Amino acid sequence: MRFKQHAFNDTTFQRFTIFMKTFIIFDIDGTLLYSNKIDSKCFAESYETKFGKKFPSIDWTDFPHVTDHTIFGTAFRTHFNRTATAAEITDFENDFVALMQQKRKETPEEFREVPGARQTIENLLADDRFEVGIATGGWQKPARFKLNHIGIDYTELHDGYADRKETREDIIKEAIEKAAQRQAKYDRIVYVGDAIWDVTTTRNMNLPLIGIRRNGDREVLERAGARHILQDYSDYNAFLEMVDVAETPV
Repeated sequence: MRFKQHAFNDTTFQRFTIFMKTFIIFDIDGTLLYSNKIDSKCFAESYETKFGKKFPSIDWTDFPHVTDHTIFGTAFRTHFNRTATAAEITDFENDFVALMQQKRKETPEEFREVPGARQTIENLLADDRFEVGIATGGWQKPARFKLNHIGIDYTELHDGYADRKETREDIIKEAIEKAAQRQAKYDRIVYVGDAIWDVTTTRNMNLPLIGIRRNGDREVLERAGARHILQDYSDYNAFLEMVDVAETPV
């Protein structure tokens, strides 16, 4: 599924594109809060505790798709030669969230908001020029736990999660479908993400991407083809300017 983006060559007409509505979809981990490393460790620890098997890897690029559904399912099938039941997945997910809650209390610095993320979401929600959503490779329950932790109200967002979804493309499509169900109208979609798989996904879907790199190591995404990268949202006007010019990765 590819999404046609509007392109304008006439500079006079371009001045009026600010009146068009843009649907901005955010990833969560590494994009809205810094929890990637601790999340991965909690995922592996919960799995090993519950199923008594060593988790294969916390390098998500070792898996066919970077979604909780695919990562868990791949590990489970490797160890048990079958698909996990819905009850087994739910039990594991509950254990995973409980461990994250424990680690948040022990090491709160591991669950920090990306500077300006919450305020940026609130500003966009209050601006008639934008629709706002999230599309994360995580399951709904842990994803909403993280959003609550940094004070982002997910009830106003068009959201897509990894529950029963193999690919990140399918997750973004869910957010788009949620927007359609709410009769949201927009002319353009921009995705905001932090990882190489976000570059790949938006290229596959012909969607403009804004990359977020907490350590300023923008070359990681540039090498993958991203053309627009920020460190965080501390300069809201700079973010809006990038929304206007964002392009699909090369």
